[in-house]
Amino acid sequence: LGTCFGDNFDPSDAAMLSLQVSCLCGSAPCLLCGCCPSAKNSTVSRLLFTFFLFLGTLVSIIMIIPGVEKELHKLPGFCEGSGSVLGVQTHVDCSSFLGHKAVYRMGFAMAAFFFLFALLMVCVRSSKDPRAAVQNGFWFFKFLVLVGITVGAFYIPDGAFTSVWFYFGVVGSFLFILIQLILLIDFAHSWSQLWLHNAGESNAKGWYAALCIFTFIFYATSIAAIVLLYIYYTKPEGCTEGKVLISINLILCLIISAVSILPKIQDAQPHSGLLQASLITLYTIYVTWSALANVPTQTCNPTLLVRNSTVSATATQTLTTWWDAPSIVGLIIFILCTLFISVRSSDHPEVNKLMLTEESAAGAGGEAAAMESGLHRAYDNEQDGVSYNYTFFHLCLLLAALYIMMTLTNWYRPDESLRVLTSPWTAVWVKICSSWAGLLLYLWTLVAPLVLPNRDFS
Repeated sequence: LGTCFGDNFDPSDAAMLSLQVSCLCGSAPCLLCGCCPSAKNSTVSRLLFTFFLFLGTLVSIIMIIPGVEKELHKLPGFCEGSGSVLGVQTHVDCSSFLGHKAVYRMGFAMAAFFFLFALLMVCVRSSKDPRAAVQNGFWFFKFLVLVGITVGAFYIPDGAFTSVWFYFGVVGSFLFILIQLILLIDFAHSWSQLWLHNAGESNAKGWYAALCIFTFIFYATSIAAIVLLYIYYTKPEGCTEGKVLISINLILCLIISAVSILPKIQDAQPHSGLLQASLITLYTIYVTWSALANVPTQTCNPTLLVRNSTVSATATQTLTTWWDAPSIVGLIIFILCTLFISVRSSDHPEVNKLMLTEESAAGAGGEAAAMESGLHRAYDNEQDGVSYNYTFFHLCLLLAALYIMMTLTNWYRPDESLRVLTSPWTAVWVKICSSWAGLLLYLWTLVAPLVLPNRDFS
Protein backbone atom coordinates (compact mmCIF):
# COMPACT_ATOMS: atom_id res chain seq x y z
CA LEU A 1 0.00 0.00 0.00
CA GLY A 2 2.89 2.34 0.70
CA THR A 3 4.20 1.68 -2.79
CA CYS A 4 0.82 2.45 -4.29
CA PHE A 5 0.67 5.85 -2.66
CA GLY A 6 4.34 6.68 -2.91
CA ASP A 7 5.70 9.51 -5.03
CA ASN A 8 7.64 7.16 -7.30
CA PHE A 9 4.64 5.21 -8.53
CA ASP A 10 5.23 4.13 -12.10
CA PRO A 11 2.18 4.07 -14.42
CA SER A 12 3.80 1.29 -16.40
CA ASP A 13 3.48 -1.07 -13.43
CA ALA A 14 0.95 -3.87 -13.42
CA ALA A 15 -2.61 -2.80 -14.17
CA MET A 16 -3.83 -4.22 -10.89
CA LEU A 17 -1.54 -1.92 -8.89
CA SER A 18 -2.56 1.09 -10.95
CA LEU A 19 -6.17 0.48 -9.97
CA GLN A 20 -5.26 0.19 -6.30
CA VAL A 21 -3.77 3.66 -5.95
CA SER A 22 -6.85 5.84 -5.61
CA CYS A 23 -8.86 3.28 -3.68
CA LEU A 24 -6.39 1.91 -1.14
CA CYS A 25 -7.41 -1.66 -2.01
CA GLY A 26 -5.30 -4.74 -1.60
CA SER A 27 -6.17 -6.71 -4.71
CA ALA A 28 -8.80 -7.60 -7.24
CA PRO A 29 -11.68 -7.91 -4.73
CA CYS A 30 -12.06 -4.14 -4.87
CA LEU A 31 -14.65 -4.00 -7.64
CA LEU A 32 -15.03 -0.22 -7.52
CA CYS A 33 -11.40 0.61 -8.23
CA GLY A 34 -11.99 0.97 -11.93
CA CYS A 35 -14.65 3.59 -11.23
CA CYS A 36 -12.47 5.77 -8.99
CA PRO A 37 -11.22 8.92 -10.75
CA SER A 38 -7.60 10.02 -10.75
CA ALA A 39 -6.89 12.22 -7.75
CA LYS A 40 -4.17 14.45 -6.37
CA ASN A 41 -1.77 12.93 -3.88
CA SER A 42 -2.49 15.80 -1.51
CA THR A 43 -6.25 15.22 -1.59
CA VAL A 44 -6.01 11.44 -1.24
CA SER A 45 -3.62 11.74 1.72
CA ARG A 46 -5.85 14.20 3.56
CA LEU A 47 -8.90 12.03 3.01
CA LEU A 48 -7.14 8.92 4.29
CA PHE A 49 -5.86 10.64 7.42
CA THR A 50 -9.42 11.90 7.93
CA PHE A 51 -10.63 8.32 7.49
CA PHE A 52 -8.32 7.30 10.35
CA LEU A 53 -9.91 10.00 12.50
CA PHE A 54 -13.42 8.84 11.58
CA LEU A 55 -12.42 5.24 12.28
CA GLY A 56 -11.26 6.21 15.78
CA THR A 57 -14.50 8.15 16.25
CA LEU A 58 -16.53 5.09 15.24
CA VAL A 59 -14.65 2.94 17.76
CA SER A 60 -15.33 5.55 20.46
CA ILE A 61 -19.04 5.56 19.63
CA ILE A 62 -19.17 1.78 19.81
CA MET A 63 -17.48 1.81 23.22
CA ILE A 64 -20.12 4.07 24.77
CA ILE A 65 -23.00 1.86 23.66
CA PRO A 66 -24.37 0.50 26.98
CA GLY A 67 -24.05 -3.18 26.05
CA VAL A 68 -20.46 -2.79 24.86
CA GLU A 69 -19.55 -0.56 27.80
CA LYS A 70 -20.40 -3.32 30.27
CA GLU A 71 -18.11 -5.71 28.41
CA LEU A 72 -15.13 -3.39 29.04
CA HIS A 73 -14.96 -4.91 32.51
CA LYS A 74 -13.38 -7.95 30.87
CA LEU A 75 -10.30 -6.01 29.77
CA PRO A 76 -7.48 -6.85 32.19
CA GLY A 77 -6.84 -3.99 34.59
CA PHE A 78 -9.16 -1.62 32.73
CA CYS A 79 -11.19 -0.81 35.83
CA GLU A 80 -8.31 -0.71 38.25
CA GLY A 81 -6.43 2.52 38.87
CA SER A 82 -3.34 3.59 40.68
CA GLY A 83 -2.24 6.80 42.27
CA SER A 84 -4.65 9.46 43.42
CA VAL A 85 -6.46 12.53 42.23
CA LEU A 86 -5.57 15.54 44.36
CA GLY A 87 -4.59 13.10 47.09
CA VAL A 88 -8.16 11.84 47.55
CA GLN A 89 -7.67 8.09 47.15
CA THR A 90 -5.32 5.43 45.94
CA HIS A 91 -7.82 3.00 44.44
CA VAL A 92 -10.16 3.84 41.59
CA ASP A 93 -13.50 2.17 41.01
CA CYS A 94 -14.36 3.20 37.47
CA SER A 95 -17.40 0.96 37.06
CA SER A 96 -19.66 3.99 36.76
CA PHE A 97 -17.91 5.47 33.73
CA LEU A 98 -16.24 2.74 31.69
CA GLY A 99 -17.43 4.23 28.40
CA HIS A 100 -16.19 7.68 29.43
CA LYS A 101 -12.79 6.22 30.26
CA ALA A 102 -12.61 4.31 26.96
CA VAL A 103 -13.45 7.41 24.91
CA TYR A 104 -10.75 9.40 26.72
CA ARG A 105 -8.15 6.77 25.92
CA MET A 106 -9.24 6.56 22.31
CA GLY A 107 -9.04 10.34 22.09
CA PHE A 108 -5.56 10.26 23.60
CA ALA A 109 -4.45 7.66 21.04
CA MET A 110 -5.72 9.68 18.08
CA ALA A 111 -4.24 12.90 19.43
CA ALA A 112 -0.86 11.21 19.98
CA PHE A 113 -0.96 9.74 16.46
CA PHE A 114 -1.58 13.09 14.77
CA PHE A 115 0.88 14.89 17.05
CA LEU A 116 3.56 12.39 16.01
CA PHE A 117 2.97 13.16 12.33
CA ALA A 118 2.77 16.90 13.01
CA LEU A 119 6.29 16.75 14.45
CA LEU A 120 7.55 14.47 11.71
CA MET A 121 6.29 16.74 8.90
CA VAL A 122 7.66 20.05 10.17
CA CYS A 123 9.03 22.22 7.30
CA VAL A 124 8.23 19.82 4.45
CA ARG A 125 8.27 22.08 1.39
CA SER A 126 7.62 19.71 -1.53
CA SER A 127 7.19 16.06 -2.41
CA LYS A 128 10.93 15.90 -3.09
CA ASP A 129 11.46 15.81 0.67
CA PRO A 130 11.82 12.13 1.73
CA ARG A 131 9.31 12.73 4.53
CA ALA A 132 6.61 13.51 1.95
CA ALA A 133 6.70 9.85 0.96
CA VAL A 134 5.78 8.99 4.55
CA GLN A 135 2.93 11.53 4.44
CA ASN A 136 1.53 10.16 1.18
CA GLY A 137 2.30 6.47 1.56
CA PHE A 138 2.84 3.48 3.86
CA TRP A 139 -0.81 3.46 4.91
CA PHE A 140 -0.80 -0.08 6.23
CA PHE A 141 2.09 0.72 8.56
CA LYS A 142 0.38 3.94 9.68
CA PHE A 143 -2.66 1.89 10.58
CA LEU A 144 -0.48 -0.45 12.63
CA VAL A 145 1.04 2.54 14.43
CA LEU A 146 -2.43 3.86 15.29
CA VAL A 147 -3.53 0.44 16.54
CA GLY A 148 -0.36 0.13 18.64
CA ILE A 149 -0.84 3.55 20.24
CA THR A 150 -4.50 2.72 20.93
CA VAL A 151 -3.67 -0.56 22.64
CA GLY A 152 -1.02 1.17 24.72
CA ALA A 153 -3.44 3.93 25.72
CA PHE A 154 -5.76 1.41 27.35
CA TYR A 155 -2.96 0.43 29.72
CA ILE A 156 -2.57 3.98 31.06
CA PRO A 157 -3.34 3.83 34.81
CA ASP A 158 -6.15 6.04 36.02
CA GLY A 159 -4.53 8.20 38.66
CA ALA A 160 -4.78 11.81 37.53
CA PHE A 161 -4.97 10.95 33.82
CA THR A 162 -8.71 11.54 33.38
CA SER A 163 -8.71 14.82 35.29
CA VAL A 164 -5.66 16.21 33.50
CA TRP A 165 -6.71 15.01 30.05
CA PHE A 166 -10.08 16.72 30.54
CA TYR A 167 -8.34 20.12 30.46
CA PHE A 168 -6.35 19.16 27.38
CA GLY A 169 -9.69 18.30 25.77
CA VAL A 170 -11.22 21.62 26.83
CA VAL A 171 -8.40 23.70 25.32
CA GLY A 172 -8.25 21.63 22.13
CA SER A 173 -12.02 21.75 21.69
CA PHE A 174 -12.07 25.52 22.12
CA LEU A 175 -9.45 25.91 19.37
CA PHE A 176 -11.30 23.51 17.07
CA ILE A 177 -14.56 25.43 17.59
CA LEU A 178 -12.70 28.57 16.44
CA ILE A 179 -11.53 26.69 13.32
CA GLN A 180 -15.14 25.64 12.73
CA LEU A 181 -16.22 29.26 12.98
CA ILE A 182 -13.55 30.42 10.50
CA LEU A 183 -14.64 27.78 7.99
CA LEU A 184 -18.31 28.59 8.55
CA ILE A 185 -17.72 32.31 7.95
CA ASP A 186 -15.70 31.53 4.82
CA PHE A 187 -18.41 29.14 3.59
CA ALA A 188 -21.14 31.73 4.19
CA HIS A 189 -19.25 34.42 2.24
CA SER A 190 -18.45 32.03 -0.63
CA TRP A 191 -22.06 30.83 -0.79
CA SER A 192 -23.45 34.35 -0.98
CA GLN A 193 -20.87 35.45 -3.57
CA LEU A 194 -21.58 32.43 -5.79
CA TRP A 195 -25.34 32.91 -5.83
CA LEU A 196 -25.12 36.66 -6.34
CA HIS A 197 -22.68 36.08 -9.20
CA ASN A 198 -25.05 33.55 -10.78
CA ALA A 199 -27.92 36.00 -10.39
CA GLY A 200 -25.93 38.76 -12.07
CA GLU A 201 -24.76 36.54 -14.94
CA SER A 202 -28.14 35.04 -15.78
CA ASN A 203 -30.39 37.94 -14.75
CA ALA A 204 -32.56 35.30 -13.09
CA LYS A 205 -34.58 36.37 -10.08
CA GLY A 206 -34.66 32.77 -8.87
CA TRP A 207 -31.19 33.13 -7.32
CA TYR A 208 -32.31 36.15 -5.31
CA ALA A 209 -35.45 34.30 -4.26
CA ALA A 210 -33.32 31.33 -3.10
CA LEU A 211 -31.12 33.68 -1.05
CA CYS A 212 -34.19 35.19 0.60
CA ILE A 213 -35.73 31.77 1.30
CA PHE A 214 -32.60 30.37 2.98
CA THR A 215 -32.09 33.59 4.94
CA PHE A 216 -35.69 33.40 6.17
CA ILE A 217 -35.32 29.73 7.12
CA PHE A 218 -32.13 30.39 9.11
CA TYR A 219 -33.61 33.34 10.98
CA ALA A 220 -36.92 31.57 11.62
CA THR A 221 -35.09 28.53 12.99
CA SER A 222 -32.92 30.77 15.18
CA ILE A 223 -35.93 32.63 16.60
CA ALA A 224 -37.75 29.36 17.33
CA ALA A 225 -34.63 27.97 19.01
CA ILE A 226 -34.23 31.08 21.19
CA VAL A 227 -37.86 30.81 22.34
CA LEU A 228 -37.34 27.13 23.21
CA LEU A 229 -34.15 27.95 25.12
CA TYR A 230 -36.02 30.50 27.23
CA ILE A 231 -38.80 27.98 27.86
CA TYR A 232 -36.75 24.91 28.74
CA TYR A 233 -33.47 26.30 30.10
CA THR A 234 -34.77 29.17 32.25
CA LYS A 235 -37.32 29.56 35.00
CA PRO A 236 -39.39 32.60 36.02
CA GLU A 237 -37.44 32.60 39.29
CA GLY A 238 -33.79 31.67 39.17
CA CYS A 239 -31.61 30.39 36.29
CA THR A 240 -30.16 33.89 35.99
CA GLU A 241 -27.04 32.67 34.21
CA GLY A 242 -29.06 31.06 31.43
CA LYS A 243 -31.21 34.14 30.92
CA VAL A 244 -28.15 36.39 30.73
CA LEU A 245 -26.24 34.15 28.30
CA ILE A 246 -29.21 33.73 25.95
CA SER A 247 -29.96 37.45 26.02
CA ILE A 248 -26.36 38.48 25.38
CA ASN A 249 -26.02 36.20 22.37
CA LEU A 250 -29.41 37.34 21.06
CA ILE A 251 -28.32 40.98 21.24
CA LEU A 252 -24.97 40.22 19.58
CA CYS A 253 -26.72 38.37 16.74
CA LEU A 254 -29.02 41.36 16.22
CA ILE A 255 -25.98 43.66 16.10
CA ILE A 256 -24.12 41.66 13.44
CA SER A 257 -27.31 41.37 11.37
CA ALA A 258 -27.81 45.13 11.48
CA VAL A 259 -24.14 45.86 10.72
CA SER A 260 -24.13 43.50 7.71
CA ILE A 261 -26.69 45.66 5.85
CA LEU A 262 -25.36 49.11 6.75
CA PRO A 263 -24.79 51.26 3.63
CA LYS A 264 -21.07 51.75 4.33
CA ILE A 265 -20.58 48.01 4.78
CA GLN A 266 -22.48 47.33 1.56
CA ASP A 267 -20.31 49.83 -0.31
CA ALA A 268 -17.11 48.24 1.00
CA GLN A 269 -18.36 44.66 0.58
CA PRO A 270 -21.22 44.37 -1.92
CA HIS A 271 -21.47 40.62 -1.34
CA SER A 272 -22.07 40.88 2.40
CA GLY A 273 -25.65 40.50 3.53
CA LEU A 274 -28.17 38.78 5.73
CA LEU A 275 -27.49 35.27 4.40
CA GLN A 276 -24.09 35.16 6.10
CA ALA A 277 -25.44 36.85 9.23
CA SER A 278 -28.36 34.41 9.45
CA LEU A 279 -26.07 31.39 9.16
CA ILE A 280 -23.69 32.74 11.81
CA THR A 281 -26.70 33.51 14.02
CA LEU A 282 -28.01 29.96 13.70
CA TYR A 283 -24.62 28.48 14.59
CA THR A 284 -24.30 30.85 17.56
CA ILE A 285 -27.68 29.73 18.87
CA TYR A 286 -26.56 26.11 18.51
CA VAL A 287 -23.39 26.79 20.53
CA THR A 288 -25.53 28.57 23.16
CA TRP A 289 -27.83 25.54 23.34
CA SER A 290 -24.84 23.23 23.66
CA ALA A 291 -23.46 25.40 26.48
CA LEU A 292 -26.77 25.47 28.37
CA ALA A 293 -26.94 21.67 28.09
CA ASN A 294 -23.85 21.60 30.34
CA VAL A 295 -25.23 23.84 33.09
CA PRO A 296 -24.78 21.69 36.23
CA THR A 297 -28.05 22.85 37.84
CA GLN A 298 -30.81 20.28 37.38
CA THR A 299 -33.68 22.82 37.60
CA CYS A 300 -32.15 24.95 34.83
CA ASN A 301 -31.09 22.10 32.57
CA PRO A 302 -33.71 19.48 31.66
CA THR A 303 -31.13 17.59 29.58
CA LEU A 304 -28.64 17.25 32.45
CA LEU A 305 -27.24 13.73 32.49
CA VAL A 306 -26.23 12.08 35.75
CA ARG A 307 -24.27 8.89 36.24
CA ASN A 308 -23.63 7.60 39.72
CA SER A 309 -22.21 4.25 40.70
CA THR A 310 -24.72 3.89 43.56
CA VAL A 311 -28.17 2.47 42.98
CA SER A 312 -29.89 5.00 45.22
CA ALA A 313 -28.76 7.92 43.13
CA THR A 314 -29.72 6.39 39.84
CA ALA A 315 -33.13 5.47 41.12
CA THR A 316 -34.19 9.08 41.30
CA GLN A 317 -32.04 10.61 38.56
CA THR A 318 -31.70 10.04 34.87
CA LEU A 319 -29.02 7.52 33.97
CA THR A 320 -26.46 8.74 31.50
CA THR A 321 -26.91 8.00 27.84
CA TRP A 322 -24.22 9.80 25.93
CA TRP A 323 -26.52 10.59 23.04
CA ASP A 324 -28.34 13.83 23.64
CA ALA A 325 -29.44 16.21 20.89
CA PRO A 326 -26.56 18.75 21.22
CA SER A 327 -24.01 15.93 20.95
CA ILE A 328 -25.63 14.49 17.83
CA VAL A 329 -25.68 17.91 16.13
CA GLY A 330 -22.09 18.48 17.24
CA LEU A 331 -21.06 15.14 15.73
CA ILE A 332 -22.65 16.06 12.38
CA ILE A 333 -20.94 19.48 12.37
CA PHE A 334 -17.64 17.78 13.26
CA ILE A 335 -17.91 15.41 10.28
CA LEU A 336 -18.78 18.19 7.82
CA CYS A 337 -16.06 20.50 9.13
CA THR A 338 -13.37 17.81 9.03
CA LEU A 339 -14.26 16.85 5.47
CA PHE A 340 -14.23 20.55 4.59
CA ILE A 341 -10.67 20.82 5.90
CA SER A 342 -9.63 17.73 3.94
CA VAL A 343 -10.93 18.43 0.45
CA ARG A 344 -11.33 22.15 -0.04
CA SER A 345 -9.21 25.26 -0.31
CA SER A 346 -10.93 28.58 0.25
CA ASP A 347 -11.94 31.02 -2.46
CA HIS A 348 -10.46 33.77 -0.31
CA PRO A 349 -6.65 34.18 -0.23
CA GLU A 350 -6.81 35.57 3.31
CA VAL A 351 -8.47 32.40 4.60
CA ASN A 352 -5.96 30.21 2.75
CA LYS A 353 -3.15 32.22 4.34
CA LEU A 354 -4.74 31.83 7.77
CA MET A 355 -5.33 28.09 7.32
CA LEU A 356 -1.89 27.62 5.69
CA THR A 357 -3.51 26.24 2.54
CA GLU A 358 -3.00 27.25 -1.07
CA GLU A 359 -3.95 26.12 -4.53
CA SER A 360 -0.67 25.02 -6.10
CA ALA A 361 -0.22 24.90 -9.83
CA ALA A 362 2.30 22.12 -9.36
CA GLY A 363 1.31 18.72 -10.58
CA ALA A 364 -0.57 19.87 -13.68
CA GLY A 365 1.64 17.64 -15.79
CA GLY A 366 0.86 14.64 -13.62
CA GLU A 367 -2.86 15.33 -13.94
CA ALA A 368 -2.60 15.61 -17.72
CA ALA A 369 -0.61 12.39 -17.91
CA ALA A 370 -3.19 10.58 -15.82
CA MET A 371 -6.00 11.85 -18.03
CA GLU A 372 -4.22 10.84 -21.23
CA SER A 373 -3.23 7.39 -20.01
CA GLY A 374 -6.71 6.68 -18.70
CA LEU A 375 -5.22 5.23 -15.50
CA HIS A 376 -7.08 5.68 -12.22
CA ARG A 377 -4.35 6.66 -9.82
CA ALA A 378 -3.06 9.28 -7.41
CA TYR A 379 -0.65 11.63 -9.16
CA ASP A 380 1.96 13.86 -7.54
CA ASN A 381 0.85 17.51 -7.56
CA GLU A 382 3.40 18.78 -5.04
CA GLN A 383 6.77 18.51 -6.80
CA ASP A 384 7.16 22.30 -6.88
CA GLY A 385 5.57 22.92 -3.49
CA VAL A 386 3.08 21.42 -1.06
CA SER A 387 -0.53 22.46 -1.52
CA TYR A 388 -1.18 22.50 2.22
CA ASN A 389 0.93 22.68 5.37
CA TYR A 390 1.37 19.09 6.54
CA THR A 391 2.04 20.00 10.17
CA PHE A 392 -0.91 22.39 10.44
CA PHE A 393 -3.22 19.79 8.88
CA HIS A 394 -2.23 17.19 11.47
CA LEU A 395 -2.66 19.73 14.26
CA CYS A 396 -6.19 20.41 12.97
CA LEU A 397 -6.95 16.68 13.13
CA LEU A 398 -5.43 16.55 16.62
CA LEU A 399 -7.80 19.31 17.76
CA ALA A 400 -10.66 17.53 16.00
CA ALA A 401 -9.84 14.34 17.94
CA LEU A 402 -9.99 16.27 21.22
CA TYR A 403 -13.24 17.96 20.18
CA ILE A 404 -14.98 14.69 19.31
CA MET A 405 -13.69 13.18 22.57
CA MET A 406 -15.34 15.98 24.54
CA THR A 407 -18.50 15.84 22.43
CA LEU A 408 -19.02 12.11 22.91
CA THR A 409 -18.60 12.49 26.68
CA ASN A 410 -20.81 15.60 26.84
CA TRP A 411 -17.86 17.52 28.36
CA TYR A 412 -18.41 15.63 31.61
CA ARG A 413 -15.67 14.73 34.07
CA PRO A 414 -15.48 12.57 37.23
CA ASP A 415 -15.75 14.29 40.58
CA GLU A 416 -13.10 13.92 43.31
CA SER A 417 -14.48 10.53 44.34
CA LEU A 418 -14.23 9.28 40.74
CA ARG A 419 -17.67 7.69 41.15
CA VAL A 420 -19.91 10.39 39.72
CA LEU A 421 -19.63 12.14 36.35
CA THR A 422 -20.48 15.82 36.62
CA SER A 423 -20.99 18.62 34.13
CA PRO A 424 -18.65 21.48 35.11
CA TRP A 425 -19.17 25.20 34.51
CA THR A 426 -15.87 25.09 32.61
CA ALA A 427 -17.64 23.52 29.64
CA VAL A 428 -20.35 26.20 29.70
CA TRP A 429 -17.91 29.10 29.64
CA VAL A 430 -15.64 27.58 27.01
CA LYS A 431 -18.57 27.18 24.61
CA ILE A 432 -20.01 30.62 25.35
CA CYS A 433 -16.62 32.30 24.92
CA SER A 434 -16.15 30.49 21.62
CA SER A 435 -19.50 31.81 20.41
CA TRP A 436 -18.47 35.36 21.35
CA ALA A 437 -15.13 34.91 19.58
CA GLY A 438 -16.95 33.74 16.45
CA LEU A 439 -19.31 36.71 16.46
CA LEU A 440 -16.41 39.14 16.92
CA LEU A 441 -14.50 37.43 14.11
CA TYR A 442 -17.45 37.74 11.74
CA LEU A 443 -17.94 41.38 12.77
CA TRP A 444 -14.28 41.99 11.93
CA THR A 445 -14.73 40.54 8.43
CA LEU A 446 -17.46 43.17 7.91
CA VAL A 447 -15.66 46.23 9.25
CA ALA A 448 -12.08 45.34 8.23
CA PRO A 449 -12.32 47.06 4.79
CA LEU A 450 -13.39 50.27 6.55
CA VAL A 451 -10.75 50.08 9.28
CA LEU A 452 -7.95 49.12 6.86
CA PRO A 453 -8.88 50.90 3.58
CA ASN A 454 -5.42 50.40 2.05
CA ARG A 455 -5.63 46.60 2.09
CA ASP A 456 -7.22 44.52 -0.65
CA PHE A 457 -10.09 42.43 0.72
CA SER A 458 -11.51 41.41 -2.65
